[in-house]
Amino acid sequence: MVYITTSILTFLTLISYTCSMLMLYIGTCVLIEWDVILFSSFTFTLPIILDPTSMIFMSTVLTIASSVTQFAKTYMAHDKSSDRFTILVLLFILSMVFLILFPHTITLLLGWDGLGVTSFVLVIYYNNPKSLGAGMITALTNRIGDVMLLITIALMMNEGQWLITNIWANEIPSWVALLILIAAMTKSAQMPFSSWLPAAMAAPTPVSALVHSSTLVTAGVYLLYRFYPLMKTFMLFKPILLMISTMTMLMASASAMAECDMKKIIALSTLSQVAVMMFTLSIGLPEIAFFHLITHALFKALLFICAGNMIDIHHHSQDLRLMGNISSQLPTISAAISIANLALCGAPFMAGFYSKDLIIETSSMLLSEKNIIIMIMFITATILTTAYSTRFSIYILMNHTCSPSAQYSSEGAPQYLSVITLTFLAISGGAITNWLFTTPVCEPNFSSFTKTIAPTMIALGSIMGIMTFMSPVNSKSFILTSHCFMWFLTPLSTHFMPKITMILPFMELKETDQGWSLISSLMLEQLTKQSHLLISAQNNTIMNLLMTSSTLILWMLWMT
Repeated sequence: MVYITTSILTFLTLISYTCSMLMLYIGTCVLIEWDVILFSSFTFTLPIILDPTSMIFMSTVLTIASSVTQFAKTYMAHDKSSDRFTILVLLFILSMVFLILFPHTITLLLGWDGLGVTSFVLVIYYNNPKSLGAGMITALTNRIGDVMLLITIALMMNEGQWLITNIWANEIPSWVALLILIAAMTKSAQMPFSSWLPAAMAAPTPVSALVHSSTLVTAGVYLLYRFYPLMKTFMLFKPILLMISTMTMLMASASAMAECDMKKIIALSTLSQVAVMMFTLSIGLPEIAFFHLITHALFKALLFICAGNMIDIHHHSQDLRLMGNISSQLPTISAAISIANLALCGAPFMAGFYSKDLIIETSSMLLSEKNIIIMIMFITATILTTAYSTRFSIYILMNHTCSPSAQYSSEGAPQYLSVITLTFLAISGGAITNWLFTTPVCEPNFSSFTKTIAPTMIALGSIMGIMTFMSPVNSKSFILTSHCFMWFLTPLSTHFMPKITMILPFMELKETDQGWSLISSLMLEQLTKQSHLLISAQNNTIMNLLMTSSTLILWMLWMT
């Protein structure tokens, strides 16, 4: 079934690219009304939006989905329930397509909830306590955003608005923007809802490659991008999002420096880059944020697929300290990991360079004189991004291996197809998007100092990553502990919050099942027993009297 799914997704990808070129050639937005139900005077129509934004995003999602299913042929080859896995992945992709193509708020909610439900089922796929705990954190955190979106839909329906394409902001309550912002923050794992993102790494690696590149995590960014004309009319939207995204960016980058789990490092990298997109939205640049969303999806999916190959080869071990020296054994995977990390750092002429360099230069021009603290945090987080990418590459490629002596390695044709496709896109995807899909605009004139900020960040980050690898770190330091626990967001959301929420049920248990109702039931039971014993004693006495009297009467009759 995986082979059929891969062929179907590849065919849909080609159709999507064709439609994208057609929409870019036309240069307009097409809104198709599909009459689902026509009954008497009742009409239920389903709108479908076809514009360059939706088609580019859907083409990216389908490209990554086809590469992921191609990779799943080898990664899930020995799984006994691979058909169930394939169906769940297809449902996940279908939910994302609903979110992208249907601007109606009800169908938007279907796609939004579908992402949450299918992600929960995929996270608990391996059926163990760790997966169940991670799935519960993922589902309950995303449920907060679902409730916020439900309230938003109710308020918009109260004003007679169903479509997100033509919202008039004058009649909508001002706190609708806050509800949409919270919904996007939960789905994109911004602070304080960040702890579910590394926990969701309990899912199979092909799912992680799909979830953390272009679907679940980026759904919040896409929601804010679609609602941006409404959101920017409210005064507190940009300051709140600016502070939250900058803190999330810094926290994720610092936590990735202290992590040794390969998949969690890439997940924290995703969290940092999603915070960069939120940061770009907060400074009023939605088109650049969407541009970075597309380029990030390409190289992050490549990084996850390469990590999945490494995990598969190392007997499903995810510890960086047990890996190393793969450049001679796995040349294709080694080259792909290097290219993906260079694109993540924003190296010149890689996919991430075209969007990330523009974000750094524009933000430095807009914030250098207005908010120096935010700018310092942003620069620090960007330097740390290069640092943990350098540390990751050294551990994987150049470090002496600590794996068992009987370690085997191989590169097959299915692995080559997905890796080479995404490697090509990680190199040229940013340039293609910039040349074909980005509308011509007047380029801002940056100073010479502003142009040198980005390469200086890359150089400083590389030096910091090499120093972190070479110098030993005190594992008992408070700073390292706080970074390992994501600034203590993980224990707060997994240990502290459940205890608070269980106070009321525990009190109810004590008061009802173990309280007065239990005492009263025990008292009633004792009373019943005592009354039963009393009645039994009385019955025995009466029977004894009757027996004695009958015996006396019979004896007297016999004597007479």
